[in-house]
Amino acid sequence: MRLFIAINFDDNLLEALTDFQDDLRVQGVTGNYTSRENLHITLAFIGDYGNPDEVLDAMEQVTFEPLEIRLDGVGHFGDLFWVGLAENPALAAYVKRLRRELAARGIPFDKKRFSPHITLIRKASYRGGRLIPVEEAPTGVMTATRVSLMKSERGKRGMIYTEIGGIGEDGH
Repeated sequence: MRLFIAINFDDNLLEALTDFQDDLRVQGVTGNYTSRENLHITLAFIGDYGNPDEVLDAMEQVTFEPLEIRLDGVGHFGDLFWVGLAENPALAAYVKRLRRELAARGIPFDKKRFSPHITLIRKASYRGGRLIPVEEAPTGVMTATRVSLMKSERGKRGMIYTEIGGIGEDGH
């Protein structure tokens, strides 16, 4: 079972992100657009792991206080186009504590440096290149009250992400 720990978004932030995706489509940006229901911030990518209860136990040991998520700018990693987040020391500190707990329990996760972003388009292209025209980056803010353990499965129309547990309040 492919697992990751994430923050999912409220309707207002989802609306801002999907409106921005629509604007990019109108401008002729092509690629594999992330569906509305799959937009999130990954805090820790675990990958194939057979015991989600162990991951939930680790998550429960790390205190999560509600925190503000604010969209800030756009960018790309190769042909992956993303929206960034404003600097957030509380989020960075939480992710550090969460990953430390996962490591202490021997739960494997991707050790790449935490770079908070929201993947909007994979294999993004604009007129054959990677320079995507952005006149105005999306704006939005929400208070994250929940951290979710998600599973990822391949469906007929792409990836399907399903919450299988979490901590905090469900503010959605």
